[in-house]
Amino acid sequence: MKRVIAIADRAASLSLKLLIALNVLFVLSFLAVLLFAAGRAHAEIPTCSGADMLSDLQKNSPATYSKIEAEAAATLNGKGLLWKLEKSGEQPSYLFGTMHMTDPRVTTLTPEAQKAFDAAGTLIIETTDVLDKQKMMAAMLKEPDLMMFTDSTTLSSLLTPDEAAAMNAALDARGIPPATVAKMKPWMLSAMMALPACELARQSGGAPVLDVKLAEGAKAAGKPVEGLETAESQLRAMASLPLAFHMKGLVDTLKLGDKVNDINETMILLYQRGDTGMFWPLFRAAMPEEQNDPAGYAAFEETMITSRNKVMVDHAEPILARGNAFMAVGALHLPGPQGLVEDFRKAGYTVTAVN
Repeated sequence: MKRVIAIADRAASLSLKLLIALNVLFVLSFLAVLLFAAGRAHAEIPTCSGADMLSDLQKNSPATYSKIEAEAAATLNGKGLLWKLEKSGEQPSYLFGTMHMTDPRVTTLTPEAQKAFDAAGTLIIETTDVLDKQKMMAAMLKEPDLMMFTDSTTLSSLLTPDEAAAMNAALDARGIPPATVAKMKPWMLSAMMALPACELARQSGGAPVLDVKLAEGAKAAGKPVEGLETAESQLRAMASLPLAFHMKGLVDTLKLGDKVNDINETMILLYQRGDTGMFWPLFRAAMPEEQNDPAGYAAFEETMITSRNKVMVDHAEPILARGNAFMAVGALHLPGPQGLVEDFRKAGYTVTAVN
């Protein structure tokens, strides 16, 4: 249990939310990698590492582990990545949960998901903006304040001297000159710090995350690729949360240091098992009660997940009406009473877990 508490560092509740944001906000991870690649000094790609937090819990705190398992089991639609969508008068389609990473354990589809993807006539992803880097950056330059401070503010001016020193040390470890991020909004830098150095290096070297890999495969097969959101709308959702929230998240992410590897490794293992309902119970167990921020947590979940789920369903329905689509979005959008699986049921679909 000591290791799990150490992973949270008794102050990392916001950083854990931001880590999860990387898997519900496709464009944030993409832009972080773009900026990382631009500012990174040439260095050897680091080896991936990380311990399984759940395994540690099982060994050192079986009661806590059992509590997490029970909460996950009670999560509505908390098991499964592939779901069949059926509606009278339409050809069936599929809903699939992704993880925005390049790890081969993530990018290798199960046989059932591969079969559904291969047979689909249309691919739907969160946003198609990221498929054209030049177009993406041109769009972002139209609203530079979504990514950068456009006044005299700098990140360092919002940090204490000790926090600024920790930020510079973390940047140095990743081969990123601090001057290149001085004007960056905190959620952009948090995205860099929240991914393992090996994942950042793989992506900056051109390895596609699962969503992009699916889009490339669909295009190669001559299938249309449709998007549900724009890059701007995703970033506006993040920017709508208070700056203080994001600065706290950045500081807490910096405090995590190498422990971020353990969190990401655990997320990948849960993803492989399709245990989408276990993400939140696990992280809540790793956050001391006194450090939780109920209001901040609620605002984050409403803005980054619940509200966007409703938009996704509204935008997906006309595409699904044509039939035989494969809809691939971040897996954390799927579970819960306000998740996509339940939202599609409310919209009149019969939704059945495949695997």
